[in-house]
Amino acid sequence: MNASPDSAKPPLDELIGRLSALHQKRIDLGLERMHRLLDRLGHPERKLPPVIHIAGTNGKGSTLAYLRATLEAADLRVHAYTSPYLVRINECFRLGRLGGGVLVGDDELRAALEEVERVNAGEPATVFELKTAAAFHLFAQNPADAVLLEVGLGGRLDSTNVVDTPAATVITPVSMDHTDFLGDTLTSIAGEKAAIIKRGVPVVCAEQSGEAMAVIEAQAKRMRAPLFAANESWHVNVEHGRLVYSDDRGLMDLAAPRLFGRHQFDNAGLAIATLRAISTFKVNQAAFEAGIVGAEWPARMQRITSGELLSWGPQGSEIWLDGGHNAEGGRVAAAALGDLEERVSRPLVVIAGMMANKDAQAFLANFAGLTRHIIAVPIPDTENAMPADRLADAARSLGMRVEPAPGIEAALRALSKLAYEVPPRILITGSLYLAGHVLGINGTPPA
Repeated sequence: MNASPDSAKPPLDELIGRLSALHQKRIDLGLERMHRLLDRLGHPERKLPPVIHIAGTNGKGSTLAYLRATLEAADLRVHAYTSPYLVRINECFRLGRLGGGVLVGDDELRAALEEVERVNAGEPATVFELKTAAAFHLFAQNPADAVLLEVGLGGRLDSTNVVDTPAATVITPVSMDHTDFLGDTLTSIAGEKAAIIKRGVPVVCAEQSGEAMAVIEAQAKRMRAPLFAANESWHVNVEHGRLVYSDDRGLMDLAAPRLFGRHQFDNAGLAIATLRAISTFKVNQAAFEAGIVGAEWPARMQRITSGELLSWGPQGSEIWLDGGHNAEGGRVAAAALGDLEERVSRPLVVIAGMMANKDAQAFLANFAGLTRHIIAVPIPDTENAMPADRLADAARSLGMRVEPAPGIEAALRALSKLAYEVPPRILITGSLYLAGHVLGINGTPPA
């Protein structure tokens, strides 16, 4: 569970703590407990509007953000379930409203969680299972036109994988992550992700490695699910700074996404392809344009433009926040930094904090050609966070200049004491847990 800012405990903390005590493991993949919960709730997962189910290693949240913004631009009400949260658990539950969805309020969320707690009757269940059941309960009670459902971990045994007939399934890029739960080969990980594919339901797939694509193609064929794959059924390109999307229905020339980085063009393209692969929703080009430009997703190459952090760092510096935490996440963040460097050159400093089960060396290697200055920090109040000295050792093994710091504020204040001819570009990265802590202490939580 994400840590909250030290300044105040969210009013739901006591309830979440009580739910956390129901199972000794934070992660225990399986669907038996989930089916039991949903049966006792009266099967809310069968009472939902059309569902788009999204799995993958990287890009799930951004793709969902484009889908939501586009559907809302088409005047549709969109429920969304995402994880993990950054500052407040409410971020996981967005209720569809005309004119734009809203995060669930404390009282409504508490009521849903307490109902799930009541029907569970003290039996073992993970917090994620209870939280997912609460999402289905909330979504079934509130009218909407669509549900966007993000897989938490893997796919096959993830708590979200209980919707039998979604409108579409989506698979974002698959790479190595969570090997302790999903297997230590790309084939096994892709198999876990591809297991969300349902019989006869369209599956829309981002560009993949050959190994992962072979698994996805085989599963789609097995389930007789129409497959719409990037660079085969549809294409997305960057031309003169604009997003150009094409498929067998034609071409769309759209403004660039507001979210930064070349990979965001691919995520936006995946969202467009999903909505064009199904006939469930009526979306015109104006809605696509508004959705691609308007989508927001915190802690994904997010520029910090207000808050406490700006007063702690060197005057005039740029501060960016990215929750990437695996090798592929590091690669796309580094590519985005390379684009920034081409536009405006600044010295780069990476402030990193990671979880203990992540491959710090593989993540940091992406930045070796961009900077030799790494500051390693711990992630406060987070179980199984990587100690800063261990993270520093991983950076040193790559030939990087690194020093540990006790926290984000100390790291930024240390940088403000250095003499820079040009104010630096600072990236804070390595974990969504760290990103949540940063947004909390900065006073800019997601809304």
